[in-house]
Parts: sequence; structure tokens; C-alpha cells
Amino acid sequence: MAVRMRIDGAAADQVPALDRGLAYGDGLFESIRFVGAVAPLWLRHMRRLSESCERLRIPAPDAAQLWREALEVTLGMPQAVVRITVTRGVGARGYALPASPRPMRVVAASAPPQVADSAYAQGVRMRVCDIRLAEQPLLAGMKHLNRLEQVLARAEWSDPAIAEGVLCDSHGRVISATMANLFAVVDGVLLTPALDRCGVAGVARAEVLATYPQTQVGELMLDTLLGANEIFLSSSVRGILPVHSLCERSYAPGALTRQLQLHWHNLGFSMEQAE
Repeated sequence: MAVRMRIDGAAADQVPALDRGLAYGDGLFESIRFVGAVAPLWLRHMRRLSESCERLRIPAPDAAQLWREALEVTLGMPQAVVRITVTRGVGARGYALPASPRPMRVVAASAPPQVADSAYAQGVRMRVCDIRLAEQPLLAGMKHLNRLEQVLARAEWSDPAIAEGVLCDSHGRVISATMANLFAVVDGVLLTPALDRCGVAGVARAEVLATYPQTQVGELMLDTLLGANEIFLSSSVRGILPVHSLCERSYAPGALTRQLQLHWHNLGFSMEQAE
């Protein structure tokens, strides 16, 4: 897969071996869907990146500079995913924060993942992952560089017919999918898990919550999820994906899922299912 990349503004494809992002996972990233030279959720991505940098005490990069570099790496690409990675930069050995950090930024563009039209029309299959997410409120919601829990979760299955896995915490509360946030309609009410203990607060999730402010955010147990009328996933890269099966249960894409797919289409993501 061809990747166009800028590291601190220069064309490059290697990072320093002593960078803290490589050594300790000391950094953050955003995966941003572009349609030509347009990124409909750019402002939401920049807001999360800035807030997360503040929480980790990493000087935030200039958003205007990131935009220019994103346009450079996506030039001529009709569809792209831009990954912006920000690390604390090179530092001495040890966990102590550098007195004067010099953050590194990586802006890379690649082709978006292939998602079959049938996935948007009929939905995807899911399973429940065995691994449980650890609770760490200080990191909850952020898209930090340590994704080992998700890597191990995705390693649990190799069946290409299964698109995603449900992740729960150590108390059995549903948190998310491995690469997306999760919503369920139960008795006509839209529910999504609270992410104040663990999990990533996705940009697409924020868009759904802004569109449907009556959504109930709170504890979601697996039994409740399995008994839902409809389930869908939200992802800034893949959009709104219905779920058609989980464990032994089957679901049909419902009216709310279809409305949100249409909303996604109207945002400018014309590749998404919008019927």
C-alpha cells in the first residue's frame, strides 16, 4: 500500500529510534477521512487532538500547518485517509518528561479501506472479544498511541466474514468495537456506552451525539446490547455501519441507522450507503 508521508513537514519515511512515541507510546493520532480536498470532520479531529495534547502535556501542533500538510499528501487522491501522529519527540532514556519537549508530527495519506456496499446495505457480522479493556480514567477517550488491547482483540479471529468484535471492560460493560464506537436502539431509545473509564471517544461518535442529542450515554451491558432492536457502528473512516449479527442474534438495519447514513452522505462522504 503506497503511503505519502511528511515528518515535521519534510518528505520522509523514518523516525528517530529515540522518539518517545516509539519507545513509550508517548503520543496521539487522528485518522481523518478525506474526499478530494475536503475533510468534513476536520474540526472535530482538531478539537480532540488539541484537547488530548493538553491532557498529556504535549505542545499541540498548529492546525493550519497540519491542514497544509494534509492537502500536500492527499493531492490528486479522490479518496484518502490521513493519519496525523503527534509524539512528544526525542528524549533521554527514562519516563521523566523532557524539560523542553520538541514534538514530532507525522502526516501520512493512504487509500481508504475497502468496504463492500453490502456492508452498508445489510450490515456486518460481529463477535464478542475475550480480552477485557483495562480502566484508566486519565487516558479514557483519547486516541493515544498504545493500541495493544485492540491488536490482541483483533488477533482473536481470522474469519473474514466477521468484520468486528465487541470490547467490554473488566466488569462486563460494553465499551466499543475494536475500531469503532457502538450504538444500540433499545425500545426506541438510542444508547451508547459511557467512555469515562476506558475506550476511545470517536469523532464520528461525537457527530452522532450532536445529531441526536437525546442519545442516552451510560452503562450498557452485553445482555441489553444483544436484546437491541438495531445496532450500528460509527467510524470517521468507515462511516455508519449496521450490524446484522452478533453471537447468535440477528438484526436488521433500522430507521435510525438509515437516517444517520443519510446524514453521513449529506456531510460529504458520498461513498457511504445513503439509501
